[in-house]
Amino acid sequence: MREITFSQATLEAMAEEMRLDEDIIVMGEDIVRQGGIFGQFKGLPAEFGERIMDTPISETAIIGASVGAALAGLRPVADMHYADFLGVAMDEVFNQMAKIRYMFGGQTTVPMVIRAPDGLSLSAAAQHSQSIEAWFMNIPGLMVVTPSNPADAKGLLKSAIRDNNPVIYFENKILYKEKGPVPDGEYFVPIGKAKVAKEGSDITIVSYSIAMKKAYEVADLLAKDGINAEIIDLRTIVPYDKETILESVKKTHRLAIIHEAVKQGGVGSEIAAYVAEEAVEYLDAPIKRFGAPFTPVPFSPPLENAYRLNSEKIAKGLKDLF
Repeated sequence: MREITFSQATLEAMAEEMRLDEDIIVMGEDIVRQGGIFGQFKGLPAEFGERIMDTPISETAIIGASVGAALAGLRPVADMHYADFLGVAMDEVFNQMAKIRYMFGGQTTVPMVIRAPDGLSLSAAAQHSQSIEAWFMNIPGLMVVTPSNPADAKGLLKSAIRDNNPVIYFENKILYKEKGPVPDGEYFVPIGKAKVAKEGSDITIVSYSIAMKKAYEVADLLAKDGINAEIIDLRTIVPYDKETILESVKKTHRLAIIHEAVKQGGVGSEIAAYVAEEAVEYLDAPIKRFGAPFTPVPFSPPLENAYRLNSEKIAKGLKDLF
């Protein structure tokens, strides 16, 4: 199978869908002029012309216009430059985009996607480095996807664009340059279905996005001590695949959740609570959560490095469960 980058995979998804459906439009800052701040839209303006639009520096306008366009029959893709800037447009996200279909009794839909580059980079500091996906787990009416590799990046983006519900598509900035196998031709990854990325028998590790890299590293470290970890890639956090998680925990009897986002109130908290409610009798040890400390992301390189997930520390913490 051919190997392409995460960024190229999203470009393919966009181009394929835009060729098939003339109602798909793209709005954001510097998309035409620059191809997107991370080059993730490069080449699309030349092919699709006025369907790719540069906007003023106003996240409120980008999301508000996208909601209006979706209600008028188009299928907008809105680019947020950095996921952190979603905070500027939160009224449009949680009071409009997420609720309109419900408030109109299903008589209309809001088929739009927000592409939101997230996560730590290199000294991008507190306002350009955040992982904020957990905010949106608390907003009914949204779907939230978090691909960890190029194949899922393409398949999930195509599914998101075709869905009639609003989808927030978190794409980790570091992953853009990561290469991986991607099938030729058209294919989709279903929203709401996790993947057992590695089978194991002794502990379940649940992760997603960039933290999947740490999950594999931790599994390798545990294997040196004879501990066989099963790894689940959530791929989608709203809705998340409860059945796959429960099935794994019933087999391994231990659970850990790893994410780059702040540990307090993170996706791991929801999953831990759900498993504790539904499968506590299967657990032979406490559930472990691993995430960032409860502090803004530091600019200082040494402090930023200390802020990052540490595979050795995670593995040591999990060995204590046995």
